[in-house]
Amino acid sequence: MGIGTEGPGPRIMSLRDIHTPVLLERTIELLAPALDAPGAVLVDATLGMGGHSEAFLERFPGLHLIGLDRDTDALGIAGERLARFAGRTTLVHSVYDGIASAVVGAGIDRVDGVLFDLGVSSLQLDEADRGFAYAKDAPLDMRMDQTEGPTAADVLATYSEGNLRRIFERYGEEKLSARYARAIVIARSDAPLERSGRLVEILDAATPAALKNAGHPAKRVFQALRIEINGELASLERAIPAALDLLRVGGRIVVLSYQSLEDRFVKRELARAASSTSPAGLPVELPEHAARFRLLVKGAELAGDDERARNPRAIPVRLRAAERIREVA
Repeated sequence: MGIGTEGPGPRIMSLRDIHTPVLLERTIELLAPALDAPGAVLVDATLGMGGHSEAFLERFPGLHLIGLDRDTDALGIAGERLARFAGRTTLVHSVYDGIASAVVGAGIDRVDGVLFDLGVSSLQLDEADRGFAYAKDAPLDMRMDQTEGPTAADVLATYSEGNLRRIFERYGEEKLSARYARAIVIARSDAPLERSGRLVEILDAATPAALKNAGHPAKRVFQALRIEINGELASLERAIPAALDLLRVGGRIVVLSYQSLEDRFVKRELARAASSTSPAGLPVELPEHAARFRLLVKGAELAGDDERARNPRAIPVRLRAAERIREVA
């Protein structure tokens, strides 16, 4: 893995040093009212290296954790980190849209809390050979689950110019999507694009000089490729409604998003769950149309200045949270 030294003790300590969970205290504060009881169940739908989960298991001695991650390397590290809580954890190799199956598989009907910490993980960014970081030359992989699916190199080799433009526009919100798609198609006719350094060179050369100071030209393209390869938005569109359905009354959900596409979807789903479905014009609201959830924060919360200075990965985060207040008849 290239992380830490041999032996479980030193390796876990090194993981604690390099991986700082984003908005840790705020997520604990928001979820605590739902978890501070024996037998409470928390689903960490994006387990990663287990930083958030470790803190919750330490704070709430009666808590049982169900942790999901599609990345087998992350699951291995989290399992090692959480080994002292083995009797209180269920770790599952799954994308987060498998949340309902994971909960049922653990013999549980309803849960008390759900946490989503979206986006690419610290492990994936820090392991150069995964190909997620445009600042490091590496094979163009970008799969969160390296056991299956096409790589970024496969997408760049096989997608038409129109499809490349589509994903750059949709998932990267890239204004130069047409220019970049064309440059990639021309370049691949000479040689396959297999390394991130070569892709960055192509994108840089295709960027007009006047725009080269407006952020790194590869940032949005790499984001778009990652989302396409891992089906992130499609999975999220299934996962959030499923998570809301799993929460018991008084249960809470916290979602940390790092890019606008994710945050807009989360905002819409939580707002819908916290809205009445009464037809317009009714003089009184019928109980069956009352909102199922209430929002716990106004808008999206950002990390404070101190945390942003300590942990640069907290800079883009947007936190949203809600509590279930009513069962559906």
